[in-house]
Amino acid sequence: MSLADPLPRPAACPACVIGTPELDHAVPEGPANLVLSLPTIHCAACISTVENRLNALPGVKSARVNLSLKRVNIDARPDIDAAQLIAALAEVGYPAQELDPGLLAEANGDAVGRDLLMRLAVAGFAMMNVMLLSVAVWSGADNAIRDMMHWVSAMIALPAIAFSAQPFFLNGWRAVSVGRLNMDVPISLAILLAGGMSLYETTQSGDHAYFDAALSLTFFLLGGRYLDHRTRRAARSAAQELAALEVPRALKRMDGTERLVPVAELVVGDEILVRPGTRVPVDATVLAGESEVDRAFLTGESRPAYAGPGSDVAAGEINLTGPLTLTVQRAAANSSLQKMAELVALAETARNRYTSLADRAAEIYAPGVHLLAAVALVFWWAYSGDFRLALNIAIAVLIITCPCALGLAVPAVTTAASGRLYRMGLLLKSATALERLAEVDTIVFDKTGTLTLGTPVLLDAMTHGADALALAAALADKSDHPLAQALTRAAADQARPPLTKVTEVPGYGIEGRFQGQRIRLGRASWLGAAEAGETATYLQIDGDPALAFTFRDRIRPGGAELVSTLQDKGMAVHMLTGDGATAARAVASELGITNITANATPDSKQAFVADLATEGHKVLMVGDGFNDTAALAAAHVSLSPASAIDAARTASDIVLIGDDFTPVAHCLDIAVSARRRILENFAQAALYNLFAIPIALAGFTTPLLAALAMSVSSITVTLNSWRVGGWRS
Repeated sequence: MSLADPLPRPAACPACVIGTPELDHAVPEGPANLVLSLPTIHCAACISTVENRLNALPGVKSARVNLSLKRVNIDARPDIDAAQLIAALAEVGYPAQELDPGLLAEANGDAVGRDLLMRLAVAGFAMMNVMLLSVAVWSGADNAIRDMMHWVSAMIALPAIAFSAQPFFLNGWRAVSVGRLNMDVPISLAILLAGGMSLYETTQSGDHAYFDAALSLTFFLLGGRYLDHRTRRAARSAAQELAALEVPRALKRMDGTERLVPVAELVVGDEILVRPGTRVPVDATVLAGESEVDRAFLTGESRPAYAGPGSDVAAGEINLTGPLTLTVQRAAANSSLQKMAELVALAETARNRYTSLADRAAEIYAPGVHLLAAVALVFWWAYSGDFRLALNIAIAVLIITCPCALGLAVPAVTTAASGRLYRMGLLLKSATALERLAEVDTIVFDKTGTLTLGTPVLLDAMTHGADALALAAALADKSDHPLAQALTRAAADQARPPLTKVTEVPGYGIEGRFQGQRIRLGRASWLGAAEAGETATYLQIDGDPALAFTFRDRIRPGGAELVSTLQDKGMAVHMLTGDGATAARAVASELGITNITANATPDSKQAFVADLATEGHKVLMVGDGFNDTAALAAAHVSLSPASAIDAARTASDIVLIGDDFTPVAHCLDIAVSARRRILENFAQAALYNLFAIPIALAGFTTPLLAALAMSVSSITVTLNSWRVGGWRS
């Protein structure tokens, strides 16, 4: 029996927010010694079914599902292995695969986010208290009362600044130590000078101290930094996810016995057993046994491949029907899956070289700010002879030109756009995704599971009459093969004839007897039939010519409209698939795509995208499987549906929640709008500086007034950023 597509993957329900800890409402994971990926869970009922089934097993202490990450964390006795749990879940209709808990723990922590949030809270609390103390000074307190208020403010502000502003100090110092400037250098100088000058004024019983200004700077800038971090948080390393999906243990044959060993211990020449329903742990050759292997996640090929003695199988492929004894050809460190992880890591490194608009602005802005502050200090010291006055004016210039508005310009827009996109069914993961998406001129689509839903549908159930359909369905009822399940669904209202002696022949199909006749359903080669042009399974009744039941994958809703819209915008649209040319052309013609590349491997997909980039094209890659992961990472910007595997979603900048492709066209429009808002924010910041800097240079402002002006500029930028989301959306 041939395999058209990977197992059906239900669309995510609205509650299923994939892979984003910021929006993750799932159950805390807690300790676990086994972690299973559950690609088909999608709602609260799935959680209940999975947890109840696992908790009912002897030896399982607890099982907790994380719906957002589509995983279940299991605390079980050491003698419980993943194969037992996977088999139990298969009984209730949930295919599962084992993940490596250690590697996932490395990828899932968010110490940076917690650290930023804690520093933001400390700065905000200190700022409010110092502002309350400042009210007494502003109300006319003088002499001893004023000095006491200043000293209390200093005791609150200085430790808070020393703690909360560390991210700016450290980043600024790293830049200066290698002879360059970044946005954190003027920020650090403004905070340090405002705090230092305030302490000096306090020791001299001065009339003014600006601790509240230093804390306001710190608070606003930490707010922008935290917003920026939230948008970056979901972009974990896809290479780590790929590594976690490798099978951590294998069943090794030694001296006539079988022993579960870590995959890392396998060497070339070892014999291993791979049972039906489990993944192949390493690249190997079949020594004994016959089966079919599902290569869809790795190669995109929608039909299963026959695996028998002498056949080569790759790490990550799924054994479907019969047990296989394999001889290891390559150790885990050199497997095809590991090579793909290395490709992803390399592609991610290249994409991370993209310089955001804010970073480019900082390269120009930071030197100018320092130069202006230095000019103010030298001029006023030379003009007045009063170093204290000159330093006050230089600090005011540094604060009023502090790039707080620039620091907020991008994250504020990204946050507003993220909210709108999420309401439309799109999850934005990367801080620079919108900027890159606005530059796209070429779209590359995977086919199976992306342009299509990955669920085969019988084209014409009554092609061979009701009796033939009923016989085929009676056999299909006894199989878990995707095509058999599709046939069963198509014949749901048909009465089943009674069959006897029904057996599944691994790698070929299923057979039984009806009224003394042998009935077979499976591969064309098994039945001596000619292959049909489309994905098909074949029914043979007692040696008669085989009857072909043909299947086709369903087109994703909104797919044709999206392709048409993209082409109307003047963008080049490509289909890049590991499937065969016939199946690829059938889908492409239905969607109106003329640029087709079939039989593509993971390496060739990544190379195809890289070649387009070399030619100067900005590529949006849309894909869902293992075979797309390297190409997703290599693209200028990438998108995956929620039904994609973890590694593909992780490598992507944007995740489509649900089945409908309609929001993707709107996403491109929002990206262009967001880029426009960012540029407007930069223009507002420049206009503000054009008016504010001369006033500060002329000595008509204080550090406190400069901080207030800077705050007004930041609020203006934030209000403008909300426009990308629409005032009423």
